[in-house]
Amino acid sequence: MTGMVAAVVQMRSGRDVGANVVAASDLIRAAARAGARYVQTPEMTNLLEKSRKELFAKIAPEGEDRAVAAFSALAAELGIHLHIGSLAIRTGEDSVANRGLLFAPDGSVAARYDKIHMFDVDLPNGESWRESATYRPGSELVMAPAGGMSLGLAICYDVRFPAIFRAQGRAGAEVLSAPAAFTRQTGEAHWHVLQRARAIENGAYMVSAAQGGRHEDGRETYGHSMIVSPWGEILAELDHDEPGFALAELDPARVAEARQRIPAIANERAFSSPSGQEAAE
Repeated sequence: MTGMVAAVVQMRSGRDVGANVVAASDLIRAAARAGARYVQTPEMTNLLEKSRKELFAKIAPEGEDRAVAAFSALAAELGIHLHIGSLAIRTGEDSVANRGLLFAPDGSVAARYDKIHMFDVDLPNGESWRESATYRPGSELVMAPAGGMSLGLAICYDVRFPAIFRAQGRAGAEVLSAPAAFTRQTGEAHWHVLQRARAIENGAYMVSAAQGGRHEDGRETYGHSMIVSPWGEILAELDHDEPGFALAELDPARVAEARQRIPAIANERAFSSPSGQEAAE
């Protein structure tokens, strides 16, 4: 089995869906010209908008969403697996999904994943976020083939919940992902170590595109989109918060090698918690 060249696209999405789609498309095309056959964009590729009222005015159901249509056509045009890290997708009169979409090279939707863990936190610098006030969480793990490798889908805050990635690793995922809009504060503290830890724990590639910089709605994100090897090495990184893309070659043989060296998944054992309940599958 051969590997694939993967790219992470870094963005600074604003409040204009059309402008965000154009900016993403330009970078996706550039990454494909550079040889990428799997391209990933960040969380909230289509829109970063704090105002709930403005958000609802600008989004649509998946079947009517102009960003979905544009990215489907782009995947078919370029003949690539295009992983849109997430979009704000209306799922009801008063509900929204933070939804990742993987488009196949023919433009069809190969997989969809609704973010499971909502970013409901109060940070030391006074930032307060309540993602659950607007978004409805998903409940299903998702994996799909991409470029000859098995890909596990996740989004941003999910990266702090290793059980998702372990379950995907056990199921054979060779590539893990957490496209993100990490805040600058949390990114500076934890972004690198979380990306590397998820890769090392599972002997899998970790591919995470990110938002970066000061956005139109006032938030500031960390950037540093990266690709990490199954051994925990950073293979590619945009070591700043500016828009751009980075490439790395993914090889399934390196996954097999890492898992042979440190067979953490194979060696995993069930254990009992203090309450007597099973704490590991």
